[in-house]
Amino acid sequence: MVIKLKEQATKPERLAPGHRFCAGCAEPIIIRQILNAIDEPVVVGAATGCTEIATSMYPYTAWNVPWIHNAFENVSTTIAGAEAMYRVLVRRGKIPERNIRFIAIGGDGATYDIGLQWLSGALERGHRFIYVCLNNEAYMNTGIQRSSATPMGAHTTTSPAGTVIPGKVQWRKPLTEIIAAHRIPYVAQAAPSHWRDLMEKARKAAAADGPSFINVISDCNRGWRHGTETSIEVTRLAVETCYWPLFEVENGVWKLNYKPREKKPVEEWLKMQGRFQHLFQPQFKHVIAEIQARVDEEWESLLKKCEAE
Repeated sequence: MVIKLKEQATKPERLAPGHRFCAGCAEPIIIRQILNAIDEPVVVGAATGCTEIATSMYPYTAWNVPWIHNAFENVSTTIAGAEAMYRVLVRRGKIPERNIRFIAIGGDGATYDIGLQWLSGALERGHRFIYVCLNNEAYMNTGIQRSSATPMGAHTTTSPAGTVIPGKVQWRKPLTEIIAAHRIPYVAQAAPSHWRDLMEKARKAAAADGPSFINVISDCNRGWRHGTETSIEVTRLAVETCYWPLFEVENGVWKLNYKPREKKPVEEWLKMQGRFQHLFQPQFKHVIAEIQARVDEEWESLLKKCEAE
């Protein structure tokens, strides 16, 4: 089914305006796109992080759907428990079948790092839920500390660029591939700049007969250091440089969703963000070359997985 923007715009908002996300933050954009794409009733769980803080400042809430907050690490366990309880109550005739979709939301800190053990366990057990990683590439809510999703060369408060190190020295963790290795029904990588692709993936995730996972790059202009008006542009450039390729793994089959007509150099993406400005100094220029080489290597590997040319 083709997703039409005008039809989506007429749907009731499941995430209300008046929340406290920063201006220019990609997280509420992503959440609205995903929730608008899913027609079924939803129950949402959110790990501790920007989403939880911005949407549930006591005594207010921005959620127009049932919503659960739990600790930093265990939103996947919480939503898996809710899904299991729902199935039991339906089976026992306590409540009617309503085709409810259960969605867990976590940042990269709660997904790549602190919550990976709980997420892996929920996937292995086969609970039918959607896990959405809002990947802003650092612990933004607590002061812009590096996570295992933070790109090489990025300046954060715990990987500060200076005379000793040129920002973070490690490459990011390949989490989407790690999740795909669990052999769950549906895994995808997406970006809010390509909204139709993201919404179609949300629908596929909701239809999957088992666990599903969507890793969405989520621009944080406070941590990435750029203007509030360029968040979507920066995200789009991440896709065009193949730093953040769009693909899906459906029942073990890899598929490339978007191939740029002209693959742009990753330098164009880096120069739009203050967190990488030190890399353009003569002593750190080699890091840009290392990043480009790694992006090229991963892109070629992805093309082979997807059997694309």
